[in-house]
Amino acid sequence: MERRAQALRDRILQSPVLKTENLNPKKWLKSQQVKGFTDFVLQRDADEDNSGYDNVEMLLDVEKEYIEAAKRNDLATIKQLGKGVNINAKNVHHRTALHYAVAHKNVEVVDLLLRRRAKLDLQDKHGVTAIHLAAWFGSLEILKLLVQAGADQSVLNNEGMNMMHCAAINNHTEIMSYIINDLQMKELDKEDQRGNRPFAAAAEHGCVAMMHMLMEEQYNMATMEPNLSGDTPLHLAARSGQMEALQLLLDSFDVRDEVNHAGQTVLYLAAVETHEDCVQVLLSAGCDPNIPTIANTFPLHPINQRGHTQLVKLLIGNGAHINAQDQHQRSPLHLAVKNCHLPVIHTLLESECNVNLTDHMGQTPLHIAAEFGRVDVVEMILKADVALEIKDKQGKTALGVAARADAVVIVDMIIKAERYFTWRKQNNHVPDGFLHNEFPLTFKLDHRMDTKEIRTTIWNLAYKSFKRNDWKKLAEHWTFTEEQVAAIEEQWTGPQSYQEHGNRMMLIWLHGATSTQRSPAKELYEGLLSIGNKKVAEKIRMEANEDEMRRCIIS
Repeated sequence: MERRAQALRDRILQSPVLKTENLNPKKWLKSQQVKGFTDFVLQRDADEDNSGYDNVEMLLDVEKEYIEAAKRNDLATIKQLGKGVNINAKNVHHRTALHYAVAHKNVEVVDLLLRRRAKLDLQDKHGVTAIHLAAWFGSLEILKLLVQAGADQSVLNNEGMNMMHCAAINNHTEIMSYIINDLQMKELDKEDQRGNRPFAAAAEHGCVAMMHMLMEEQYNMATMEPNLSGDTPLHLAARSGQMEALQLLLDSFDVRDEVNHAGQTVLYLAAVETHEDCVQVLLSAGCDPNIPTIANTFPLHPINQRGHTQLVKLLIGNGAHINAQDQHQRSPLHLAVKNCHLPVIHTLLESECNVNLTDHMGQTPLHIAAEFGRVDVVEMILKADVALEIKDKQGKTALGVAARADAVVIVDMIIKAERYFTWRKQNNHVPDGFLHNEFPLTFKLDHRMDTKEIRTTIWNLAYKSFKRNDWKKLAEHWTFTEEQVAAIEEQWTGPQSYQEHGNRMMLIWLHGATSTQRSPAKELYEGLLSIGNKKVAEKIRMEANEDEMRRCIIS
C-alpha cells in the first residue's frame, strides 16, 4: 500500500503542471487546459460515488474488470478475459480501457489492445483521445504505436488542444521533436480555443526546456502574439508565477509593459497573483508599476487588498504611486484598512501616504475603520495626524460614523485625538520628546497603574456625586465641542446614562491632561469649582495634598 501511494505521488509530480504547490484540485482544476487530464494524473475518476461507471447504461462486470486490469497493467487478466469482452466499452466519463492503459503508460497492454482492434480515436467527455494522453504523459513508445495503428494525429480536445499542445504543456521535448521531425506535423502549431499556440502553453506552465527548443532556428515556433484575451506568453508566465520562463522571455524579446484586453500589464498580473519573485524580476527589467487597467486599478491596489506586505514594500521601493486611486477613488490605504491588514497599513503610513484622500462615498480610511470598529487601525491612523473634520457624502465626520456605529471605544479615541492635536497646534513650541519620553502616545483605553487612583476618583464623581447635567457643564468648561458631547451622549440611554457619559468624558479629559504633562488634580479642582461643586472640589484638593505629602515622605 505504501509503495502504491509513493508511486502515485511520483506520477503526479512528474507533470510540470502539477507541482507541489498546485496539488489542491480546487486550485489547478480551474485551468481548463488541465481539466481534461486531471483524473488520469490522479489515477482516479473524479466521480467517486459510482467509481466512474455508468449507472444508467450499466457496464457488465467483465467490462469493469477489463478496464481495471488495463489501469493496473494486468496483462494476464486481460488475456484471461478473452476476446469476447467489448474492449471499447465506455464508463460514465466515456473512457475506455485504451484511455487508461495509455495514461498509465502500460505499453504491453496498449500493444495488446491495438492488436485486438481497439478504437483509436474515441474521445472522453473532455474530448481527450489516446493520442492526447500519450503526448501528455510523455510516452514516446506508445505514441509511435498509436501513430502506426492509424490514430488521428490532428484530433482536438474540447479546449482545441492537439497533441503538440499536450507535449508543450508537459515539457516533453522528445515528443515535440518526434511530431515535427519524424511525423512532419509542424502544421499542428495552431491556436487552441483560448488562442494559445504551443509556445504560449509552454510559457504558461514554465516549461523552459520546451521554450528553448521552440526558439531554436530549426523550429522557429516562438511567438509573442497575444491570445484571444490579449495575453502574450509573458502575461501567461507572469500570471502562473513561472519565473524562469518569465526571465527567458524578458531576455529574448523586447516586451515589457504591453497590456491585455483588460488593460492589465505583466507586472499587474504577477502582483495580483502575489508572485513576489516574478514581480522582482519584472521591476528589475524596467517594467512600469504605474500603468492602470481599464478599471483604473494599479498593481498596488490588489496586493494591498490581499495584505501582501513584502510586495507592497517592493512596489513602493520601485516608484509605485502610493496614493493612486482606482475607479471608486479608493487609495491603497482604503483597501488595506477595509481588509484590516495591519502590517500593510503600517508600511503605507511609514511611507507617508495621504491619509486624507476620500473615496467615491467621500470617506477617508478613518471613516472606514470607524465604521467597521477596528480599534488598532483607528489608533494607527490617528497617530498620522489625519484631518478629523472631513465629512463624507452623508455629512458625517469619522466621529459621527463611529457614534452611529455605536463604537464607544473609537468615539472616545477620536475625541482624545481631536483634543490632543488641537492642543499641539496651540503649543507647537513643546517638543514631542518632552511629552512622550516615558509613555508612547496612545488614544486607547488607559490601564496604567499610575493613573489608577485618579481614574477611581473620576468614576466615584460620575456615579456618586454628579447630577444630571453636571458632566455637560464640566465638558463645556474643558472646551469639549458640541459634536463631541453629542457623540458621547449617543451611546447609552436611560435615566442613569449621564453617569456613564460623565465617566467617559472625564477619562477623555484625563488623557489630554496626562498626555500634555498637565496636572490632573489641579484641573479637576478648578473644573469642579467652575460648575459650583465646591464641596467635592475641596475634598479632591485635600486628597491630592495628602498624596503629595505621602510621596514626599517616601522619597
